[in-house]
Amino acid sequence: MASAFGHAALGATLGKLLLPDRRHWPYWVAAALCAALPDVDSVGYRLGVPYDSLWGHRGLTHSLLAAAVVAAVGALLGRLTRPGQRPPARRLALLLFLATASHGLLDAMTTGGLGVAFFSPWHPERYFFPFRPIKVSPLSIRGFFGAKGLQVLASEALWVGLPCLLLLGWQQLWTGQRREKPVLR
Repeated sequence: MASAFGHAALGATLGKLLLPDRRHWPYWVAAALCAALPDVDSVGYRLGVPYDSLWGHRGLTHSLLAAAVVAAVGALLGRLTRPGQRPPARRLALLLFLATASHGLLDAMTTGGLGVAFFSPWHPERYFFPFRPIKVSPLSIRGFFGAKGLQVLASEALWVGLPCLLLLGWQQLWTGQRREKPVLR
């Protein structure tokens, strides 16, 4: 898996891209959390859940179905906020879906594991992308703090962090150019 840091960075970036208004910053945080959420299945290791089962790591929680469920629940919860601070429901649902689904996309680009069950539970086959530049992260916290963890962070800085920064920079340039155009009268 990619680390929680890489997942959260991509989720927050998606939040800023889809809901750029600063008043929506709580939704950027929610998107970061949704992007890391599918790894809740790693608790199964401690409970004896086999890695390759439906409930194993990179199984159902990494599927597009799970992303849709998280998006629907998140959009419903978003309706509880004050109307002036609430983003459009469809845009919020899209953000939360993309953020949660991005988890599986990053994991399918890692160098380890059994692949991602994108279409679980109907089609439990697991997939990797042909391009797999992200170093797989250790599942334990202890294993992450050391040379292996630094290698993971370095590969994520290059393959996740840099593209996120480029997208945010492009957004800044694009919105800045649109604001600066003179109005013809």
